[in-house]
Amino acid sequence: MVEEVVRYSDADLAEFKEIIVKKIQKAQADLDLIKSAYMNDLNNGTDDTSPTFKAFEEGSETMSKEANSQLAIRQEKFIRDLKNALFRVENKTYGVCKVTGKLISKERLKIVPHATMSIEAKNMQR
Repeated sequence: MVEEVVRYSDADLAEFKEIIVKKIQKAQADLDLIKSAYMNDLNNGTDDTSPTFKAFEEGSETMSKEANSQLAIRQEKFIRDLKNALFRVENKTYGVCKVTGKLISKERLKIVPHATMSIEAKNMQR
């Protein structure tokens, strides 16, 4: 008896790869933007010359940097997850739920291309 292989076709995998690569490019551009805001690369360099430096402005700036830092960390994780998805495409294991072993729906993968679990498996976690 031959065991049925459950995976997406090479054509489907090529389509998913294209989606993932585009998402990685956009996510990387977003990360670069976040990092430039965090590093104040777009700053004209006159912040410390202002004679009316106020404490609440410094606090606000610190909070903004912390928020941007958190955004950057989340974006880096998103990029890592997308790259892992790309690795699964290359291994032809992409789209297989890590819990149930069934295929994750194409609709879900098009929306969340780094998904590793089906909706069924996600619901079982609750």
